[in-house]
Amino acid sequence: MSILLNKNSRVLVQGFTGSEGTFHATQMIEYGTKVVGGVTPGKGGQQHLGLPVFNTVREAVKETSADVSVIFVPPAFAADATLEAANAGIKLIVTITEGIPVSDMVRVKDYIRSLDCRLIGPNCPGIITPGEAKVGIMPGFIHKKGTIGIISRSGTLTYEAVDQVTRLGMGQSTCIGIGGDPVVGTTTLDAVKLMMNDPETEAIVIIGEIGGNMETEAAEWVRDNGTKPVIGFIAGQTAPKGRRMGHAGAIIGGKNDTAAAKMKIMADCGIHVVESPADIGITVKQVMGK
Repeated sequence: MSILLNKNSRVLVQGFTGSEGTFHATQMIEYGTKVVGGVTPGKGGQQHLGLPVFNTVREAVKETSADVSVIFVPPAFAADATLEAANAGIKLIVTITEGIPVSDMVRVKDYIRSLDCRLIGPNCPGIITPGEAKVGIMPGFIHKKGTIGIISRSGTLTYEAVDQVTRLGMGQSTCIGIGGDPVVGTTTLDAVKLMMNDPETEAIVIIGEIGGNMETEAAEWVRDNGTKPVIGFIAGQTAPKGRRMGHAGAIIGGKNDTAAAKMKIMADCGIHVVESPADIGITVKQVMGK
């Protein structure tokens, strides 16, 4: 799905010289992603992993023509790092950092509405277009170029679905880990719309969680506008009401926030709902008639 990320994307790493930034930048480069440099305030002018380090994103964009940025910055500074990328003209911002205060993300999301950029995350594994580029922390070797688009709030369940689809020979067009926080830059519905309009995507997998109404919004849109088969799974089927389960966004707040309620709504909207994550791959294969 080259509308977001492809082999020509020029990627900047914010928090480049830190341990997380270093490790994952190395993995991205080895995958074939065109990483063009990084940002670490106070270390501008240095070289790291054979690439230039800049003090600011604006300076980095001017020198490298970067159009994608991935953020490995501590929670207290990650919102400002995201805003800095947006103000510097970055078109796709992937904020990996978890633990960012919700109030910070409300401020960020409101600010970037008027800008020409897309935010994925925070608290997410990132995005990958198999065979072309990956921006984030996902293991590249389990992915295979194909036609199945995968959207997930859960990092580990993203990998599970990818592995199943790959093992069954279908592969993925693009995988987007949207993040598990209550406020994220790209919602399930946003990602579904992108994949519905992508000619390289033939079917879509939605992996949701308890809490919030993102999956419900997406399901109702699919019912009214969908042109491709959608397979859905909701994690947290045994979660007790009011108990936070791993992700900050995964907390049942009302009767429609439960896994059972979401699964029923999805099924009523024509989505092929699976009861167990182990059945995602085989259900995609059956739906695709392969």
